Amino acid sequence: MATVLLNTPSRVEEKKRETKIEVRKDLPIGQILDGDCIAAMRTIPANSIDMVFADPPYNLQLGGDLSRPDGSAVDAVTDDWDKFDSFAAYDAFTKGWLAEARRILKPNGSLWVIGSYHNIFRVGTAMQDAGFWVLNDIIWRKSNPMPNFKGTRFTNAHETLIWASMGEKAKYTFNYRAMKTLNDELQMRSDWVLPICNGQERLKKGGTKVHPTQKPESLLYRVMLATTNPGDVVLDPFFGTGTTGAVAKRLGRDWIGCEREGNYREAALERIEMALPLDESALKTMQSKRQAPRVAFGSLVENGYVPAGTKLFDKKRRYSAEVRADGSLVSGKETGSIHGLGASLQGAPSCNGWTFWHMEAGGQVQPIDAQRQLYILATED
Repeated sequence: MATVLLNTPSRVEEKKRETKIEVRKDLPIGQILDGDCIAAMRTIPANSIDMVFADPPYNLQLGGDLSRPDGSAVDAVTDDWDKFDSFAAYDAFTKGWLAEARRILKPNGSLWVIGSYHNIFRVGTAMQDAGFWVLNDIIWRKSNPMPNFKGTRFTNAHETLIWASMGEKAKYTFNYRAMKTLNDELQMRSDWVLPICNGQERLKKGGTKVHPTQKPESLLYRVMLATTNPGDVVLDPFFGTGTTGAVAKRLGRDWIGCEREGNYREAALERIEMALPLDESALKTMQSKRQAPRVAFGSLVENGYVPAGTKLFDKKRRYSAEVRADGSLVSGKETGSIHGLGASLQGAPSCNGWTFWHMEAGGQVQPIDAQRQLYILATED
């Protein structure tokens, strides 16, 4: 008698895991691929990458050396990798690596590209022509930009990032709740004020910058935390000195780099080797409502996270209430749930009690949602 294997839920999940393992076996995880990025990307299997972060050449079209008013030279981008014979040559190069990025990305993957006014508009057009769907453009406003020494133009104080999905209706990862938490409980905006790479973070050799356009780790940290999950594979086709790899290691993401310059590869490997990954508990982030497990407020009360008798208040301390043993709240003569009473006191049609009500815990004022997250973390362990 023939044996028939039914696709039970456990069997389906097992098949998914086996497929994932097989795909990852073919990926050069934790490696920097030598040579031209387009040729290197062609060695990557299709539909295998979760996110591509690209910092392509700016194509600055410098007419000569830049100098300060005192005559000293400005440490600008003068390397051969940033030189193209024409806009047409740059556009052809852009279309080539974008085509490979689209091939290797998973259907629910996403693409980030960063650039200056010299190239970002040309790259953005090529992205749309290639079928990518722009989700946001992010302005990285530099808190400490390089001044315009000649005084002939506005100081270039920002760069633009474009975040795109694989198509208009494609799914993609966005950790909205983690971004809101990172931004002190306010929605993360599309203008990010972050310093340029300097100080100890700036890689130098013999007193000279190893790479002229090294990006700050804080920028990649925000990008990766927002649009990837632990265990995802991030590919950087213009790896440089390895900012993407170092941050990926810290955040528990896997990385692959493409870099043709040997001195950059050497510096990147040394840097990533020194990067310290966060432990598993630190990698857990605030989840979106759709992702988070449902938790009744009463569970926090009975488990002592918000004990009966706790005084609650809104952020501006206009309203106050006391927690009762059954998880309901009382304020004067009114009673209700954390949501119902919050709405009633404000005369509002609805209220998110998790973020409306606050309490004092550990010497700090915090929304009761913070206690819910602590409870979720404890019950997951």
